[in-house]
Amino acid sequence: MLYTIIKAIHIIFMVSYFAGIFYLVRLFVYYKDTDEFDELKQQILRNQYTFMAVRLWNIITVPAGILMLLSGLTMISLNSGLLKTPWFHLKLTFLIGLGIYHFWCWKRVKELKNLNGKTLSIPNIKLRQFNEIATFILFAVVFTVILKYSVIQYWWQLLFGFFGIIILITSIVKVVNKNKKK
Repeated sequence: MLYTIIKAIHIIFMVSYFAGIFYLVRLFVYYKDTDEFDELKQQILRNQYTFMAVRLWNIITVPAGILMLLSGLTMISLNSGLLKTPWFHLKLTFLIGLGIYHFWCWKRVKELKNLNGKTLSIPNIKLRQFNEIATFILFAVVFTVILKYSVIQYWWQLLFGFFGIIILITSIVKVVNKNKKK
C-alpha cells in the first residue's frame, strides 16, 4: 500500500513539474515576442513575464521537481528490483535528458533576471522549438513506463513512432510560426 501511495504522489508531482516546465518556456516565448512592441509596452510586459517566470520556477517547478525526485527515489528504495529492468534503464536515460532540459530552463530564468528588460539572445523560433522538448521527454517516459517490457520487444516500432511524433510536432511549430521574426 505504501508503494502505491508513493507512486500516486510521484505522478501528481510529475504532472505539476511538467505543467511548470511547459508554461515556463512559453513565458520565454512571450518575452521574446515583445521584441516587436514599442518600448513602454515592451518594458511593462518584459517585467511581468520575468516576474511570472521567476515565481513559476521558484514556487511550482522546482518544488514539484524535488518532490517528484524524492518520491521516485523512495519508490526505487522500496522496490530496488526496478534497477535491474531494461525499461527502467531507458526511463532513467530519458530522465537524464529531462535533467539537462531543466538545467537549460534554469539558465534562461537566471538570464531573464539579469537582462533588466533587454531582449533574449535566443531566436524566437528556437524558443518555440525548445518548448516542445519537454513534450518529447514526457511522451518517451510515459510510453516507457506504461509499455515496460514491450518497449524492449518492440523498440524499433516505438522508436520510429517517437521520431515520427517529433517530426510532426516540430513541423507544425515551423508552419504555425513561419511568419514570426527570427
